[in-house]
Amino acid sequence: MMPWHSQDRHVVRLDWGPGAAEDLTAYAVAAGSPVCAVVVDVLSFTTCVSVAVDAGTRVHPYRWKDAPARTFADGLGATLARPRSATAVDGGVSLSPSSIRAAGPIGDLVLPSPNGSTTSAVLAGAGADVVAASLRNRSAVAAWLVDWLESSRGSGGSGGSGGSGGSRAQPAVVVVPAGERWPDGSLRPAVEDLWGTGAVIAALAGRLEHRAGPLLLSPEAEAAGTTWLAVEDRIGEALHACASGRELVEQGWPDDVAVAAELDASDVVPVLTDGAFTGQVAKRD
Repeated sequence: MMPWHSQDRHVVRLDWGPGAAEDLTAYAVAAGSPVCAVVVDVLSFTTCVSVAVDAGTRVHPYRWKDAPARTFADGLGATLARPRSATAVDGGVSLSPSSIRAAGPIGDLVLPSPNGSTTSAVLAGAGADVVAASLRNRSAVAAWLVDWLESSRGSGGSGGSGGSGGSRAQPAVVVVPAGERWPDGSLRPAVEDLWGTGAVIAALAGRLEHRAGPLLLSPEAEAAGTTWLAVEDRIGEALHACASGRELVEQGWPDDVAVAAELDASDVVPVLTDGAFTGQVAKRD
């Protein structure tokens, strides 16, 4: 990655999908910065993770589905979330936050996802601490990030799923709208993920702007925050109207869009630790 693409003059950085975000993370780690990656996949991976960890579930993100996912889940003694289409008739847990909520207590859940799970795994492998953010927990994630930044500046390392040891370089927060995929496998920027990242960024900026000044947000991150301000007072309506929301509603999953729109409903932050998202409670002001 070239320096001008790295957003390295700013604490909070943003790029789309696993590939670009991995490059941002690897560049920062190589420069000696502790990195926290914030993965946002509103419809529906990170919303599923939020609902699950609220109930005390450990969520194991997994990049593949079908037989490999079944083998992985069996090895953990975990419940495997199936595709929505597979549960439409006989029920069960799927990549659907409403199905996870309805399932009751689950100790361990394997959650396959080509977007959110893949992005989480890639960024952890690149050396970042990884958290899962959604509209449900955006203020809690912002509060957690304030603590993470203060701890990283004090210790020079991040701990958790990654980190860069004893470095004293400026910590970096890489915020990642996961996006969706077109049939050919290419990235489809999904506006709900831009809103979700913007919601986290706006909450974080509100807590830190007076301390960090204009260098807190990269222009890319600032643009996401501005986009959020355009819909924050009508986020439920906007989610239902966007392409991904329409897809879910018209396929019979309107409850999943409603759950995704539960702004600031959760104080629990899913943090990837030893391969599983577990809940941490953020300190609120």
